[in-house]
Amino acid sequence: MRFAIKTRPEHTTWQQLRDVWVAADQFEIFESAWHWDHFYPLSGDMAGPNLEAWTTLAALAQATERIRLGCQVTGMIYRHPAVLANMAATTDIISNGRLELGIGAGWNEMETTAYGIDLYPLKERFDRFDEGVEAIILLLTQEHSTFDGTYVQLREARCEPKAVQRPHPPIVIGGNGPTRTLRTVARFAQQWNSTAGIEHWPAINETLEKRCAEIGRDPSTIERSVNLRFDPSAGASGIADQAAAFAQAGADIGIVYLPVPHTPDVLEPIAQALRAVAT
Repeated sequence: MRFAIKTRPEHTTWQQLRDVWVAADQFEIFESAWHWDHFYPLSGDMAGPNLEAWTTLAALAQATERIRLGCQVTGMIYRHPAVLANMAATTDIISNGRLELGIGAGWNEMETTAYGIDLYPLKERFDRFDEGVEAIILLLTQEHSTFDGTYVQLREARCEPKAVQRPHPPIVIGGNGPTRTLRTVARFAQQWNSTAGIEHWPAINETLEKRCAEIGRDPSTIERSVNLRFDPSAGASGIADQAAAFAQAGADIGIVYLPVPHTPDVLEPIAQALRAVAT
């Protein structure tokens, strides 16, 4: 099993966030670093500071050298797919080919209501998501892209310069929905991220394999990443136990969700505990 970290850009400063990512860049056991795409904190009463995802991601790409990076996951409802494709290409260039393009349909009604962003009914939201993913892939791979969807239209559209990674940065789709999300994962993703616990994850993973079989895709071409919760009161050994259980169940990548406030000191004991589980 391989490992990554995830920071929450809530209730923290840019300097604190940067310091953790720069420190994680020095631990070879952490292959990637992630944060979320929200505008409000998700903890407490959802009040307080929260750094915007993609502007900080581009800055963190410049601040680091080795570690791969991404949002887990970008809400498609927040940005037009063509705008997101250009953001992704530019961030991949800034990072010299280290971007993981994490995307999801979006869900946070409190944020969308506050900002006047349409959340859309569930079916339409996922229809828009499917079209958006397809449009993004076109823009990242074709010189000129034309797409005539119900919700997304492209007319000889360009996205230049292209990303460093070809044919495009890996698409990472997050979610557990068996009907829509996992079908989209099977169609487009290079990695699937699940927030499900170990008691539910194997069954969801089996559903993904069925979705792959429905379209004739080899499920081994999709990496599986899961979230590991670090509880400071329990120590790093709890992380190792979670990782071992998910590894046994077939997960490829364990992403350690770091506590707030973020400090680099937390990385060493976590790395030490995970080395016994790493492959």
